[in-house]
Amino acid sequence: MEFVTANWMLILIALSSGGMLAWPLVRGAGGGTLTAQGAVHLINRERAVLVDVREPEEFATGHMIGAKNVPLNQLEEKLTGAVKNKGVPLLLVCATGARAQRAVAMAKKLGYEQAQAVSGGLKAWKEANLPVEKA
Repeated sequence: MEFVTANWMLILIALSSGGMLAWPLVRGAGGGTLTAQGAVHLINRERAVLVDVREPEEFATGHMIGAKNVPLNQLEEKLTGAVKNKGVPLLLVCATGARAQRAVAMAKKLGYEQAQAVSGGLKAWKEANLPVEKA
C-alpha cells in the first residue's frame, strides 16, 4: 500500500497508457474491416459479395469488378434484394472507407453477420493496382 501512495502518479500513467492501447479493441476499430488483399482472398476463396455504397454517379465513374451498387441512404431497403444469402461474406466499399463503416453496422442489423468494410475503400483498391471497371 505504501508503494501505491508513494507512486500514485506512475500508476495513473501506466493505467491510462494501457487504457489508450486497449481502446481500439474495446471500440472495435479494425473489426469488420479488411485490406484490399484480404478482400480479394474472400472474393476468390469464399465467394464474397461486393456492395458499393456510393451514389450511382460515383459508381459509374469506376468500381470494383462485379460490385453491386446500393447507395448508403437506400441500404436498409435494398440490401436484402441485392444480396439474398446472408451467410456469405459481404464486402462493403465506398470511396475511402468511411461510408462503408456505417454500412457494416446497418448490414449487421439486417442479419449479415459476415459484413466487412474494405479499409481505404476504392482508393486503397486502386493503390493496390487491382482491377476497376466503369459502368
